[in-house]
Order: sequence, then structure tokens, then C-alpha cells
Amino acid sequence: MGSSEGQEIHVLMVSIAFQGHINPMLKLAKHLSSSSPNLHFTLATNEPARDLFSAAATDGKPRSPVDLTFFSDGLPKDDPRANGTLLESLRKVGAKNLSKIIEEKRYSYIISVPFTPWVPAVASAHNIPCAILWIQACGAYSVYYRYYMKTNSFPDLEDLNQTVELPALPLLEVRDLPSFLLPSGGSHFNTLMADFADCLRYVKWVLVNSFYELESEIIESMADLKPIIPVGPLVSPFLLGADHDDTLDGGNLDMWKSEGDCMEWLDKQARSSVVYISFGSMLESSENQVKTIATALKNKGVSFLWVIRPKEKAENVDVLQEMVKEGQGVVIEWGPQERILSHVAISCFVTHCGWNSTMETVVAGVPVVAYPSWTDQPIDARLLVDVFGVGVRMRNDAVEGELKVEEVERCIEAVTEGPSAVDMRKRATELKQAARSAMAPGGSSTKNIESFISDITIA
Repeated sequence: MGSSEGQEIHVLMVSIAFQGHINPMLKLAKHLSSSSPNLHFTLATNEPARDLFSAAATDGKPRSPVDLTFFSDGLPKDDPRANGTLLESLRKVGAKNLSKIIEEKRYSYIISVPFTPWVPAVASAHNIPCAILWIQACGAYSVYYRYYMKTNSFPDLEDLNQTVELPALPLLEVRDLPSFLLPSGGSHFNTLMADFADCLRYVKWVLVNSFYELESEIIESMADLKPIIPVGPLVSPFLLGADHDDTLDGGNLDMWKSEGDCMEWLDKQARSSVVYISFGSMLESSENQVKTIATALKNKGVSFLWVIRPKEKAENVDVLQEMVKEGQGVVIEWGPQERILSHVAISCFVTHCGWNSTMETVVAGVPVVAYPSWTDQPIDARLLVDVFGVGVRMRNDAVEGELKVEEVERCIEAVTEGPSAVDMRKRATELKQAARSAMAPGGSSTKNIESFISDITIA
């Protein structure tokens, strides 16, 4: 489909060089290009990603369904790129440096992640229609929009115990809101999201990595404000039941090498016997947290596959090393998460509740122990537990503020063998089927993708 036979339509995708931002973009590019061969994609991200992609690729070259280009974020190569420093520098130089890329080649459309809110204005200045790919829950989008656009009232955000009543969401406490809203979250994040809300005036489409059947009421509640278009779940095709191995064509660009040997270990484990633990690409576990969870695993006698970053934290915990030596579990620094979650040996997922991980566990049909930390994770945890009904919430001790062994034990038992475990697994299976249906021919997300393609290919 196109405005003329064989005419290529060039789409520029823009993301910060964060694993969880880039991969949904690549998955979207795969779905769009599969449906319309005339669409050609280029991903632009900040310069440090170049070396990370090259180092993580097994043959020295990153495998990607898109062309790659890089722009300066204004920081020296050896800068640690703390969140505040990076965001402020991009706020100053991002537009200028991205414009250089746009001026070198003619792009018909731009798709940006929400955390580069300066991009839509650049697109507008070059008369290029712009879409945002919202990479968090529709629920999180609704909260941000209603707060910054002042469509609903919010309590004092200094008091975490205050309640917030918003359309189509369960009654929330302030502590459940995305942390970027809160005073404790840091002014740079609050500025970032205020800029995002402002940039929506330049945005024609808000695409979202979710599906209608999962968040239908929230999606409908935004219809008269700034509508959202679900085009997910944006996961590898094999996770949606594809007959052949399409993982590479699905298009991950990993910034760390996956330790694939863990799959051979999983193959030797009994069905639904392994607890998978990962807190994502950005969070680093403390030694105390690692020791607490390890002790609970030992007490329960359950097998585990655990992603720990940095891996040195695992090496300093004797109880964990003892279990690994005895064959009770495996520790890796990075792994093929979609493959892991879809393995029959996995019983549950102890997760930080990042949205990519949430989508993957929903599509895999795996129940969760939700242990959120920051950004959108608290509201994702509320959705997983109280709306989707596929898990339990694990909390730090109210007095000491630390995770307790007994709490870890309680949660693992609840989701694997407790009185509600069967219902959680049944609900997880139902959502798995709904996710597959959404991306199947004639499904809700497939129709939205086809509609978006029609918008950008028919002049």
C-alpha cells in the first residue's frame, strides 16, 4: 500500500538509548514493515548506544530491522549520564542535533518515545507529521495527562497516603502514582513529563504498547481528551504463537550479551517449578535485597533463575552462591527474557513491573510477584494485581523500610500454591489468549496498525 506503486516511505524513529525504550520501537517497526513493505525505518538515538550495540552483538554487528543513526546528547563520551544530567543536556541540544539528521535525508513521518518531548516540535518545524509511541500503560498515560492538563483534581502529592480518584482506574494512593509526578521524584523528571504533556499539541497520533482488551475502560476514558491507539503487545512473534522462530526479525537490540546457557538449565527443570526473578535493565539490586530474596528461596526450597545487575552483588552473598553450587538455581546478568517467560518450567515472575516486562509476562501467561520501585512501576503493580488479577504485591516492611524474608516467602507461596494461585494462573492464561487475539488477523491491535498504516501511506 502506498501513494504510488513501489514508492518508499521513510519513517524516522527517535529514542533515548535505554533498552526498554528502544525495543518497543523496533517491535513496532517490524509490525509496520511486515504490513507495508514500502515503509522504511531509521532509528535515531544518542551516540553512546553505538558502542553498546556493537559490544553486545555476537558477530560485532547489531542485528536490527531498521537502519541506525546517532546524534550527540551534548555530553562527553566518558560522562556517566545520570538521568538528570542526560535529560537536561538533551533538552538543550537534542532538537538542534536531531535536526541535522532530518536535514540529511527526507523523512515523511517521525515516531518518538515520550521521553524525548522536544522531538514533536522539531517534526513540526520541518512540517513532518509526528506520532508518539507511549511505552507505558494506558493507565499511566491517563494519570499524566489528567494531572498536567488539569482535567481532574489531585490531592497534595507530598502525602503518600492521600487517595486519588480517577476515571477507569481503581482508587489509588499517591504512592501508587508514577514517581515522576511526585516531589520526591526529582525536578528533572517532573519537568520532563510537563514537557511531554505540552508536546502533545504537535502530535497527531498517540500509539501505545498495550491492547484494548487489557485496558479497555482506560482507553475509552481518554477518547474525548487525547485519544490513544493500542498497537500492542509489542513482543516477538514467537511469544504470540508464531510457528517459526522469528526472534531476530522481531528486532531486539540488546545493550548486554544474553547468557543463553540458562535455557539449557531450564530444559532440565520440571514444569512450573522455577521462579524467575528480574528487576529490569535500569535497577541495580542491593546486597541486602539479594540476601533477603535468596534466603527466602532457600527456605522455600524452590528453584530459581535470577537476573542480577551488577552480577558482583550476587557473588558477595554466600547463601546464594551455596544454592547455585548445589544446582538449586542459576544467576545471570542478562538473558533472553521472552524465551525465559515462555518456558514451561517457569512458575511465576518476581518483577519490578516495568511495562515491557508486564507486557511480556501477560503474553506469556505467567503470574507475578509485583515489587515496583519507581517511575510507572507502582501503577503497573496496581494494574497487575488489582485489575488484571494475575499476581500479588510484595512490600518492604512499613517500619524498617526493608524487604523481609517472610514477605518474600508469603508472596511466592501465594502465587504458586496458595488458595488464589489457581485463579491467578487461569486469569493469566485468559489474558495470554486475549493478547494473541489482539495481534491476530482481524484483532483489535492489528486493525489499529492497519488504520495507522493507511493514514501514513495514502496521500
